[in-house]
Amino acid sequence: MEETIKIFETSSTVDIARFLVGMYLEHETPQGKLGGYIVDCEAYLGPDDRAAHSYGMKKTPRLKAMYQKPGTIYLYTMHTHLILNMVTQPEGTPQGVMIRAIEPVEGKERMEEKRAKTGRDVSNGPGKLVEALGIPKDLYGQSIFSSTLHLVPERRKVPKKIEEIPRVGIPNKGKWTDMPLRFVAKGNPYITKIRRQQIDPEGGWQDSNYQLEDDHR
Repeated sequence: MEETIKIFETSSTVDIARFLVGMYLEHETPQGKLGGYIVDCEAYLGPDDRAAHSYGMKKTPRLKAMYQKPGTIYLYTMHTHLILNMVTQPEGTPQGVMIRAIEPVEGKERMEEKRAKTGRDVSNGPGKLVEALGIPKDLYGQSIFSSTLHLVPERRKVPKKIEEIPRVGIPNKGKWTDMPLRFVAKGNPYITKIRRQQIDPEGGWQDSNYQLEDDHR
């Protein structure tokens, strides 16, 4: 974990977003552990980024966590869904990475029950993965290194290729709309809005024993 903390403390937000693709994310719940691999995430470069909540150094009570130390968990609600972000720069520099999708691993059946879904729809979107992992609002402001929701570097997998593409759902933001600030494990079936013909049978991982799941979609 020390190496991962150092990366958060010394790297650019873009490099951290790229580093997080393949990272294992785990939530320890009273009913047991739930976890999976990050396969899709987006970098937000406030205060310059017009798509970032902290654009122009905006400060509101909701944004307090964004100005805290690297690894701080920033949660916000959009369209009734809770969205997970991680702060990536030193205190006072409000940049972060939004986690858009995970490939479920431990506790997968419980995640399916929480979502009342199976296959890719369990965790192929930012609100979906938060629901699947049972992430509560009270984790806001806690650390992604030491809270019940944390990274597990020793379980990290290596993607065959990390693809850099524009972020989802941010129209009319000038150059920031099309900037390639979204990072995905190319070919992983849990990527948001991936087409069936784009899916890699090995899940997009190196040295994988991946079993491609047919969710009949």
